[in-house]
Amino acid sequence: MKDLNKLLTELGISKVRLAKYLGVSRQMLYNYLALDSLADWPKEKSVKLLSLLNITNEEEFTKVEVTGEYIIEVESRLNEGVKDSANREILTDLKGFNKKEQELLSDIINLLKEKLADDKTKDTYNAYSYLYHFLQAMETTKEINYLLAYMSKSLGFTEPMEFLFNKDQQFIFESIIFSAMTLYNNGGASKNKITETHKRFVEDIEHKNEEKLSRTQELNTAKVQALKELGYTEINETNAKEVLEKIAEIQSRKV
Repeated sequence: MKDLNKLLTELGISKVRLAKYLGVSRQMLYNYLALDSLADWPKEKSVKLLSLLNITNEEEFTKVEVTGEYIIEVESRLNEGVKDSANREILTDLKGFNKKEQELLSDIINLLKEKLADDKTKDTYNAYSYLYHFLQAMETTKEINYLLAYMSKSLGFTEPMEFLFNKDQQFIFESIIFSAMTLYNNGGASKNKITETHKRFVEDIEHKNEEKLSRTQELNTAKVQALKELGYTEINETNAKEVLEKIAEIQSRKV
């Protein structure tokens, strides 16, 4: 199994993905890999592994020439196998979505699960926490869509002249981001040069947070006053509409 582990490493195949391809738990895969020979594996699993690697027996583990073309072929078979297995597991929870939406959600969920399962440094967890905030703000911050499109284009997934959102705004945004990324990648933005810019960035965020806190405090004050004027002690399903209208009235008095 040492030769198999070495081959899997060269191919960049994680234990999580291989376990999903074989249809077993990660712990069960580790148990398989701890065995002395592939002959000790369940016949169905060993045949599936050999098929993935396009070889006939375990003696060929050391004879495989890991070329770019071979990696692509194995990756293609692996992706297809993992997708089939994952779809059976996940799509039962995706009723009400069309086929394309189901496939997209399935791919996203599987990728998130795989990356988190392999996360040893918590970098993935931290990045996905930011991604969650990203998703939360998509409906109110259109620039997030533009940024996602820019990254998709720059990574080669999307044609550079594809504009699915506001074409003019997206064009301007992508041009500005490209200029900024060029400056960053070419070393033209040292920390000393942009310290003042980052300071303004921090101040802008702090100002927005202060405004948000002020609005929250103002709303809470209006809510307390509305409840008092109406003779209620709390907002519930019965009086919610009346209380909200009273809050709006109180706030309008200050205009």
